[in-house]
Amino acid sequence: MIRFSLTLAIICSCICIGLDARADMFVCKDSRGKVNYTNAPSSGDCKALGKKKAKRRYWSPPSSYNPAAYDKAIWAAGNRYNVDPYLIKAVIHAESGFNSRAVSKKGAQGLMQLMPSTSRELRVLDPFNPAQNINGGTRYLRRMMDAFNGNIILSIAAYNAGPGAVRRAGGIPRFPETMRYVVKVLTQYKGYKSQG
Repeated sequence: MIRFSLTLAIICSCICIGLDARADMFVCKDSRGKVNYTNAPSSGDCKALGKKKAKRRYWSPPSSYNPAAYDKAIWAAGNRYNVDPYLIKAVIHAESGFNSRAVSKKGAQGLMQLMPSTSRELRVLDPFNPAQNINGGTRYLRRMMDAFNGNIILSIAAYNAGPGAVRRAGGIPRFPETMRYVVKVLTQYKGYKSQG
């Protein structure tokens, strides 16, 4: 069962924060041992995820590549699959930094970092073709949103860790990489929406 309190805590701590607020995440346990995730620890029983001394991070567009170069394909895919184009842009920002030739250590390819098996399943013939990659990645993101009843946070977590991991965890998996990824995408999403 997906915990409403976890979802609400993540939404409040990530979406509602200002652009100049910290994007750090903390794991806190309450008096009953229940685990919560937040960006504003309220007790001494909280531990930072990731680095021990977190630096203040701000939203900024990527400097190496031109995000506007893919706007037409992003908006087309967003309209086709009913996904907010700013969310698609945020996922691309987090996944590849708008490098259409990006390849991860695990073999994920292109702007939205599709694994070869996912590309085949989505009928993406050339994962390095920006329009095909964006279309396939957005279609996959739509699947995640349908699987998690439109919950953006769980959908983003599933895009990173897989839907099975999210279901097994009953929420965001406790993988530091996934927690950082969710925060990064939500921060970029808020940034792109504010600039749009």
